[in-house]
Amino acid sequence: MTFVFPPPPQASVAVAGSTSRFPVRRVFCVGRNYAAHAREMGKDPEREFPFFFMKPTDAVVDDGEMVTYPPRTSNFQYEAELVVAIGKEAIDTPVESALEHVWGYAIGNDLTRRDIQMEARDKGRPWDEGKAFDRSAVIGPLHPVSAVGHLSSGSISLNVNGDTKQDADLKDLIWSVPEIISILSHSFALKPGDIIMTGTPAGVGPLLPGDVCIVSIEGLGQLSTRVEKAKQ
Repeated sequence: MTFVFPPPPQASVAVAGSTSRFPVRRVFCVGRNYAAHAREMGKDPEREFPFFFMKPTDAVVDDGEMVTYPPRTSNFQYEAELVVAIGKEAIDTPVESALEHVWGYAIGNDLTRRDIQMEARDKGRPWDEGKAFDRSAVIGPLHPVSAVGHLSSGSISLNVNGDTKQDADLKDLIWSVPEIISILSHSFALKPGDIIMTGTPAGVGPLLPGDVCIVSIEGLGQLSTRVEKAKQ
């Protein structure tokens, strides 16, 4: 096969304790999946059917990397998330067997241009500019299920420059990991390499140049990101 120009490199995520990397196929994100966060966004936290949005694979950023303050925003925000990596095809998968399709778990930070997202939401437009911009999906090393088991509870927290901003428990997810996988698999043929960012707790807020943002999830360690000044 011949291409008119060299194809981009395969997006991937680091694997804890290994030099191998996990190839990323698609990045799905769950909106408003913690009740307290739904309230702070001005929405009803009732268990209504979940909704999803996506980020491009080249938005993925490794742990410890610098992220430049993005253009066209004055309200750049963090969102701590549990990340699920799919390792086995899932099509119309029942909740009871959904976890069989998980390869592993990681810590994520769903970086958001909140002002752009809110303007789009209020006008009934897609969220892409607010959510799917360059380097907006920080994802820490993946931990295989064989090493950490399945995570259904445990602390999830985020601090900026040492000050705690988000502090919750994975058990507070409105839609659990197996439910999310099952629901997605009835709309998409989930394939190995698909990544799911499962939603953020309450306490989202702004990041500024010079900030260091650290997300922690019990059993998975920490994910660190430093924000640098926008390039002129």
